[in-house]
Amino acid sequence: MKVTFPHMGYMYVSLKGMLEYLGIDVVVPPACSKKTLTLGVKHSPEFACLPLKLNIGNFIEAKELGADTIMMAGGCGPCRFGYYAYVENEILKDLKVDYNLVVMEPPEKHIGELLGRIRKITGNRPWLQIIKALRFGFLKAKAVDEVEVLSFQIRPRELVRGSTDRALQKAINLIDEAKTTTELTIALERAKELMRVVPAERERPALRVALIGEIYTLLEPYANVNIERHLGQLGVEVDRSMMLSQWVNDHLFMGLVRNIPSSDRFKKVAAPYLNHFVGGHGLETVGSAVWYARQGYDGAIQVLPFTCMPEIVAQSILPKVSAEVDMPIMTLIMDEHSGEAGLITRLEAFIDLLKRKKEQKEALTS
Repeated sequence: MKVTFPHMGYMYVSLKGMLEYLGIDVVVPPACSKKTLTLGVKHSPEFACLPLKLNIGNFIEAKELGADTIMMAGGCGPCRFGYYAYVENEILKDLKVDYNLVVMEPPEKHIGELLGRIRKITGNRPWLQIIKALRFGFLKAKAVDEVEVLSFQIRPRELVRGSTDRALQKAINLIDEAKTTTELTIALERAKELMRVVPAERERPALRVALIGEIYTLLEPYANVNIERHLGQLGVEVDRSMMLSQWVNDHLFMGLVRNIPSSDRFKKVAAPYLNHFVGGHGLETVGSAVWYARQGYDGAIQVLPFTCMPEIVAQSILPKVSAEVDMPIMTLIMDEHSGEAGLITRLEAFIDLLKRKKEQKEALTS
């Protein structure tokens, strides 16, 4: 068995670590690229959203490398993501790209349901080994999140353009190469040190902007056209409302791991703007806009794939939230036609607006 999975940012580090801990062969698809997108667009329904198209491209490229089994997350509620594993498998069958499909549906009542689903891949391996592997994969996700947060803080203050990105990639590679929990602990310390020595003006003031919205386009840099990098290079410190370890703990571990920020903090403040679940992370998007405004952020950017229903619901509510919490919010909709030059132009205009607003506020209070 050679297992593959779709890319979603640095998720591959965590999944690869977990599966290899169990002695399972893993085929990581090439990083998302123009070729990936072209394959996905060619073989996917036109109305499907960007994540499905990139997933299809990932699976075709992984098949060329010898993968024979797909490990894919499931979902529930109005969001179409819950059907994607099965729809993608049918598209691949039509293309004569045959895979075994294992869908990791989120547990409804107990984490034991998740362990049972993972056993479809792990066979008769002992439960203790499976639990240890799950923990190892989660620790890798947490380690990756820690160095990514450091990159958010350093990038707008770096003295040599691109030095944060180079250090981040080396840090991620160190975490990826760790084979045991002990090695991971050492790798994380070395990764943090790599980030700490990036030449930067640590005390330089920076605008703070929250990235909110749909999880795939938030986490996958190819899908969001490297928005975090562009904002950092414009002198903006970003904070992402959704990190991988948080999502895993909320949706797969049912919040069992303590001291991990939960999306519950967003849901609690979504009312009165939105009072119920609308699928995907629409409720969290509305709540996160309120939450970040209360934390004093200068602005927020909602990122979503074209045709994403839950985020369209949130988008329709955000103008009212923006007016009442007095925080500018911009929406960026991503599809296969999104271009880097257009994105940078919109970001520059938004950041200029935030700077003027901040200067006016400081002038009034000085």
